Amino acid sequence: LGDWTAREIEFLNNWLLLSAKPAVYLVNCSKKDYIRKKNKFLPKIFEWVQANGGAPIIPFSGVFENEYAELAEEEREAWVKEQGADSALPKIITTGFKAIHLIYFFTAGADEVKCWQIRKASKAPQAAGTIHTDFERGFICAEVMHYDELHELGNEQAVKAAGKYRQEGKNYTVADGDIIFFVSGACSSSNLPCRNV
Repeated sequence: LGDWTAREIEFLNNWLLLSAKPAVYLVNCSKKDYIRKKNKFLPKIFEWVQANGGAPIIPFSGVFENEYAELAEEEREAWVKEQGADSALPKIITTGFKAIHLIYFFTAGADEVKCWQIRKASKAPQAAGTIHTDFERGFICAEVMHYDELHELGNEQAVKAAGKYRQEGKNYTVADGDIIFFVSGACSSSNLPCRNV
């Protein structure tokens, strides 16, 4: 976030200043160049970008991505192996998210899992507020586990047994990949990822 406060950033964002926007350079190469990871223009582009602010550069191929997108899900793995290169879209998405200082957190109920986006360095009450403003006002605590821990241990009960399920207060900074259940004084529906106290 640099030297700007959140309030200053919010004010400046109203002006939509192009010079205030982070940059990620996408370099569209031929399919052949993308697969062999060589292009005669990349070194010159890299030099220019470094001399003008030094933002991330991601080579990709529009032709390659189009062919990849048209494949059925079950055909993609074999096609990628045959081509010797994978889609650049996951890298483009994660790099873009990092450039604009966004992270993901998840909520899960009995019948659904939802992914939410918030600014990096957001506190738990602000994360609760992205779901419903009443959650932020009535915030009591957040019950948190990280996706990697859940994936490794298999289920919520195993995470709790391992001591990795924790309660966090108003000063908790939400981490990328947290799975959060909010405890609030303002939960009005049983299908929301929170409970009243």
